[in-house]
Amino acid sequence: MVDTPSPIRSVCVYCGSSMGENPLYAEQAASLGQLLAEADIRLVYGGGSIGLMGVIAKNVLAHGGAVLGIIPEFLKAHERVAAAGDLEGAELQVVPDMHTRKRLMFEEADAFVAMAGGIGTLEELVEMMTWAQLGRHEKPIALLNTNGFWHAFDELVNDMASAGFVHNHQRIKPVLVDGPEEILAALGVTPS
Repeated sequence: MVDTPSPIRSVCVYCGSSMGENPLYAEQAASLGQLLAEADIRLVYGGGSIGLMGVIAKNVLAHGGAVLGIIPEFLKAHERVAAAGDLEGAELQVVPDMHTRKRLMFEEADAFVAMAGGIGTLEELVEMMTWAQLGRHEKPIALLNTNGFWHAFDELVNDMASAGFVHNHQRIKPVLVDGPEEILAALGVTPS
């Protein structure tokens, strides 16, 4: 059964559990957090309190928004979970494994945003694109292309499509945006 689009009330953000080398990553994470809160859109994320994950969650909460963190038991110490006090007010679900985490993040979100991050961020993004290509959902996907972070990935997906290996290219094509202020429009959120 296909999950069809619904009004955007909850956005899953995939991002790094580190800050990265460019301070712009954290600045844009903070801005996106504020924008989500102001639009009354709940953040669904990986549950950590460090890196870009911590920045976006703290900024959603600081601006009166709702946060749901989902983290596997084995990552609680490594990513210092949201319940560690610095993210007071966040809801936290501890799950047994990564598969459960990703499934719940998918179920709890109406749309997906990938910010700068590492292999985990990429893997989660690609899984959502794969599910879209297979017709399992029609939820919007956007890439926050801070400082051109996602350009090479976008080119790779286009090359795969040109070579005949990506089917339903338009179905899986994430919207590439350069700044957080463009994210909500890219996801189809209309201002209230």
